Amino acid sequence: MSGQDNTNATDTTTPGKVPPAPKGTLKKVRVGHLQEMKASGRPITVVTAYDAPTAALADKAGLDVLLVGDSVGNTVHGFETTLPVTMDMMILHTAAVARGAQRPLIVADLPFMTFQVSVEKTLENAGRLVSKGGAEAVKLETNDPHVLSSVERLVSAGIPVMGHVGLTPQSVNATSGYRVQGRGEDAAKALLEQSLRVQEAGAFAIVLELVPATLAQQVTERLSVPTIGIGAGVHCDGQVLVFHDLVGLTESPPRFARKYMDMRAGVLRGLRKFARDVREKSYPDTGHSYE
Repeated sequence: MSGQDNTNATDTTTPGKVPPAPKGTLKKVRVGHLQEMKASGRPITVVTAYDAPTAALADKAGLDVLLVGDSVGNTVHGFETTLPVTMDMMILHTAAVARGAQRPLIVADLPFMTFQVSVEKTLENAGRLVSKGGAEAVKLETNDPHVLSSVERLVSAGIPVMGHVGLTPQSVNATSGYRVQGRGEDAAKALLEQSLRVQEAGAFAIVLELVPATLAQQVTERLSVPTIGIGAGVHCDGQVLVFHDLVGLTESPPRFARKYMDMRAGVLRGLRKFARDVREKSYPDTGHSYE
């Protein structure tokens, strides 16, 4: 879900101040709670996570949902797209996140060609993410109407499904890159209709990625299930960001990603200082050695 746009937003975080986790939060977030949050107007907070330490920090910060995205291919494994990500990779990362977090709802992506082949194969792979990875729901890119039968089957089998419309990174070769979707009257109408079909198929929430803010607002108002925006404006029921974009580890983050800290610069400073201290033999000193 991390795009290629290199425009960066301003960091508005006050140095040295850590915002507290919200008071009165749920002990454990379930699928049904997201519907209650939409109804009450309480925004849903979502961040990607790919390992146990990150998941533990997001849990402590009070995030509602952790998305183990196939964006792990870009952010962790160094792929240019999400297409090389495999089921084994997703199970490995999902299990790590599940071990690290207790409160957030854990949603895992089904990677490329694990749900496009058949309904039976989709059910098998989603089941693996739940039983072996510890996922509590799965996410499918649902721009393709043929996927809706798989959504219905998963829901009937007791596996909650989060839909995903707008920009769908697994279709990057067919959509000519990372571009805003739903511009123009016909495209906007098609995206709204597709969102309604995903809802009718049984999805408990829908991610709207790279969609004009006015269209995302229309979709959000028409749907009874929550919308989670990423590059889709402020009127969605919740927002998701890729962890590496949020903390400033991404060298060229997308335009919609606000950088809340500059971890990249901090890590570089630390690594350079370590290398200098080792070369100058000022580390380890007596305080970091044993007699």
